[in-house]
Amino acid sequence: MTGDTLPAVAVTGLHRGESPQPGGAVAESLRIRFPALRIIGLCYDPMESGIYSTGADRLDAARLMPFPGTGTGALMQRLGGIVAQDGIGAIIPCLDSELQNYAAVAAELATQGVRMLRPEPAALQRRDKAQLAVLCRTLGIATPRTAEASDPVTLAGHAARIGYPCYVKGRLYDARRVTTLAELHAAFHDIFAVWGGPVLVQEAVEGEEYDIAGIGDGKGGLEAFCTIRKLLRSRLGKGFAGVVLDNPGLERIARRIVAELRWDGPFELEFIRPPGGEPLLMEMNPRFPAWISFPAKIGCNMPAAMLERLLGLPRTPLPRCEAGKMFFRHCADIVGDVATLAKLSADQADGAAPCRNATTPRP
Repeated sequence: MTGDTLPAVAVTGLHRGESPQPGGAVAESLRIRFPALRIIGLCYDPMESGIYSTGADRLDAARLMPFPGTGTGALMQRLGGIVAQDGIGAIIPCLDSELQNYAAVAAELATQGVRMLRPEPAALQRRDKAQLAVLCRTLGIATPRTAEASDPVTLAGHAARIGYPCYVKGRLYDARRVTTLAELHAAFHDIFAVWGGPVLVQEAVEGEEYDIAGIGDGKGGLEAFCTIRKLLRSRLGKGFAGVVLDNPGLERIARRIVAELRWDGPFELEFIRPPGGEPLLMEMNPRFPAWISFPAKIGCNMPAAMLERLLGLPRTPLPRCEAGKMFFRHCADIVGDVATLAKLSADQADGAAPCRNATTPRP
């Protein structure tokens, strides 16, 4: 099946720069399985690089959206026209900040024939950074010491007990390694100004980093997964190279978490293992990682499998990822036309979304 008879699919999270978002990798994966599929990019900024790609992650159209912070009313008002205009039959949200809104409007979208996979709100809450330690204690999974606060004085008290160096993190995004009280206060104010509270402080653990990307079936089972060890990391901690591992211990942890939460849809588990120690779960992200096109290229196409389930298509078997396969990320220039930027900016002027420059944090 090429995808030319299928409804259009909308994908978010299109920036593929220094801190890449997953949407481009999801689009690339979908095109491997459905070359003629119509893919619509839902973007928050006319400067998101994926809008202009003409490669394997190319879009058929891009539509500017209101930021998640504007709420579900603005989201549905904008989506109403887009769904009708583009014939969208499925949406794959790829940013953490969107999930609550999309979960809240999923039933209403379903009445319009738009399908989504998303975890139940209770499951989404239990894996939240601020609640993850409780989940880990319930399941007997190791995790770094973590505390939260809505003011810098309380956060500093937590940091004193945890010890420096430590990480200051936002609930959704951003993490700053701090070594002094002054650095902690600065990090708190920067993160709070962008993402609000609470802000977290987490024990700094050094060691090898591992990721698991997968899909839960919503019934406690794991449909597919890929485990990698990060070989290269950017200055922001993003994995720019990785190798597939066959690690039964990490797989057991992933299956335990998915079963406990009855997780429905994509996820990413991030681990760190100190020298001679056991792996600690750092985060559980409720969407595909930015490297999800890698397993698709070696036969385990999870975004395509998710779309097959959403649209009720015959299911393509997903093999295990072969240990030893590697990926590397590299930068490349893409060519666009200022007319595309002008059109999206006109959408913005009509009230679709405010503009940001490329250096400001993602939504």
